[in-house]
Amino acid sequence: MAIVDLVMPKMGESIMEATVLKWYKQPGDHVKMDETLLDIATDKVDSEVPSTTAGVVTELLYKVNDVVPVGAVIARIESGSAAEVAAPSAPVHQAPQPAAPVQPHAQPVVAEYKAAPTGAESNGARFYSPLVLNIASQEGIGMAELENIPGTGNEGRVTKKDILNYVAGRGKEVSQQVAPEQIVQPLVIESVPPTPVVAAPVYTAPKIATLAGGNVEIIEMDRMRKLIAEHMVRSKATSPHVTSFTEADVTHIVKWRDKVKGGFEQKYGERITYTPIFFEAIVNCIRKFPLINCSLDGDKIIIKKDINIGMATALPSGNLIVPVIKSAETKNLLGLTKDVNALATAARSNKLKADDTQGGTFTVTNVGTFGSLMGTPIINQPQVAILALGAIKKRPVVLETAQGDVIAIRHMMYLSLSYDHRIVDGSIGASFLTAVANELEAFDVNREL
Repeated sequence: MAIVDLVMPKMGESIMEATVLKWYKQPGDHVKMDETLLDIATDKVDSEVPSTTAGVVTELLYKVNDVVPVGAVIARIESGSAAEVAAPSAPVHQAPQPAAPVQPHAQPVVAEYKAAPTGAESNGARFYSPLVLNIASQEGIGMAELENIPGTGNEGRVTKKDILNYVAGRGKEVSQQVAPEQIVQPLVIESVPPTPVVAAPVYTAPKIATLAGGNVEIIEMDRMRKLIAEHMVRSKATSPHVTSFTEADVTHIVKWRDKVKGGFEQKYGERITYTPIFFEAIVNCIRKFPLINCSLDGDKIIIKKDINIGMATALPSGNLIVPVIKSAETKNLLGLTKDVNALATAARSNKLKADDTQGGTFTVTNVGTFGSLMGTPIINQPQVAILALGAIKKRPVVLETAQGDVIAIRHMMYLSLSYDHRIVDGSIGASFLTAVANELEAFDVNREL
């Protein structure tokens, strides 16, 4: 018999932790190979984690709502026993010494991370994860102060939630001495320290004390909204945002789509929208400006050879999610149309897989869907740029012709590009945006299906 460690899987390059939503098995239960053992959530999407072996669950190391770092041992399964219900057929993460007795809950996590250069133990052998130490460093919390923070993790370990609650509570110590109805102290928000060039900081939004009164309704943020909020605040704290604007005459695109949409659906079984047409133009321009399709690692610029376009999609709940069209540069208009339709349908029916939201290198958000003429979008980290498409509106426009200037009714659309000024200078950002507008305006109205 062997004890197999099930670890928190890596869900993407920018995801370092996940939250346990639900356990489907308890200690003593049988589990089959590839049977769902638990549900987890990241700031991108919810996902199921299957068992990597068959056997009997002997230990669950985390509880529901615990935040677990990627790579940490989350459960142990006894395989090869008489109670085993299926033989393993895939590689498993074996414990270093299978024959050794099972250690207390906190030990597997310590063993998993003890060698990490950013982790640390105190003199009392209390372990702190790299994430907790990073937050402590950003907030000016020394080791002595860290030792006094109560932990709710295994064996009293300080979790991310614990230290963030502690940081928020430090600013409330004085106000808690006064009855709520007597609080009249001015709100003081500490300024955010400058962003280091070598690494993106872990940023915690300041807690703003508010008193609800009058005719109001208080709504608790759902889990996804909290994650989106944290992601947006972190992005603004990480990247110095600059937004450039331009407009494009998309009359040829509108006329062409109106002409072919019936035949396109009849021929290919797919409904064509403006989105894949825009994506085709964007991909062509990214090829000319590869710096738009990169990320920053410390002082190293990582230019991505694959163009993976994320498309911000509204969910029925009002939240947004960004499924990704992988290798968009290899696909024609029909391929882009199929991917756009499939991902949009999966997003709205809550059937996206974890991989569907990973690996994006550039994001497009269509604010025009909601009637907005333009927007100033926030960069989807760790990318360096995001393009917003405004609503298409008919407007009188001055056209230059061989016979002189004329005024004509044209279909016009504003485009706005937000970019990370650490990497993308104004000249590159504005030039890329202009190139996209020119590409859209040059669309062939006589293009064949």
